[in-house]
Amino acid sequence: MPHEHIFVDLGANEDPHYLTADPRPAIDLMAPELEKARDAGVTALVESTPLGVGRRADIVRAVSEAVDFPILVPTGIYREPWVPQWARDASVGELRDWMVGELTGQIEGSGVQAGWIKLSTGNDGLTPVEVKILRAAAQAGKATGTVIGSHTIRGRVVLDQLEFLEEEGFALDRFIWIHTQIEPDLDLHLQIARRGPWIEYDAIGSEEDDFYVERISRVLEAGLGHRLLLSHDRGWYDPSQPGGGVPRPFTYLSRVFLPRLRAEGVREGTIRRLTCINPFRAFAR
Repeated sequence: MPHEHIFVDLGANEDPHYLTADPRPAIDLMAPELEKARDAGVTALVESTPLGVGRRADIVRAVSEAVDFPILVPTGIYREPWVPQWARDASVGELRDWMVGELTGQIEGSGVQAGWIKLSTGNDGLTPVEVKILRAAAQAGKATGTVIGSHTIRGRVVLDQLEFLEEEGFALDRFIWIHTQIEPDLDLHLQIARRGPWIEYDAIGSEEDDFYVERISRVLEAGLGHRLLLSHDRGWYDPSQPGGGVPRPFTYLSRVFLPRLRAEGVREGTIRRLTCINPFRAFAR
């Protein structure tokens, strides 16, 4: 599952509940969800919470170890206004070195090494701070062989990101356009995938299945199935909510959506590519 969440605090800057959160309640809420996912055939999960929205690698590690379930966690920073002040003040080089440190060492004394870089942008375009973070991520990604994924809602903003990445000499096939499905222009999905980046349809189970079946079919017909990722964007323990909130299972894709794709005539080899081969190729370093 290339885009899910175990622990998120969207109010991290103004009301940082995540700082005082304890691992035990998160384990109690989320470990059973990972057990259900394993029973549905899921073998690994990519946690997509970066700095700025309550990242706690130590808590994610505790949940992972409680059920012996592999989870990949990111370095990187969310978009404005969630960018912490130290990052606003930092240079490109300082941000690059911080990311490289987490990708080759550990995150905040947690004993967890970051496995990828997660970023985000505003819907109307990149701010100067977001450009600085993107350039730092490109340099860190080049230095470590790491993929960059970005929460970017509009395809035209992705095109801007690709230009900055190319200026930094970053290979575009190491970039993931997260939340591609929100961009209504399917031609932009295909245009960007043809340039090399991964496109990710990652709210499966939250919208009508017909919507995804139609788009996946178009991507496959265009010969771009080797650049497509599928996930839920589900979870998660939220320390600002009573009891951590109500989790949304990581099983819909396996239990409901993949059978629908099979019924639509998608072959087993293609399903294996979409759910096993592509995610491994995207996140391998």
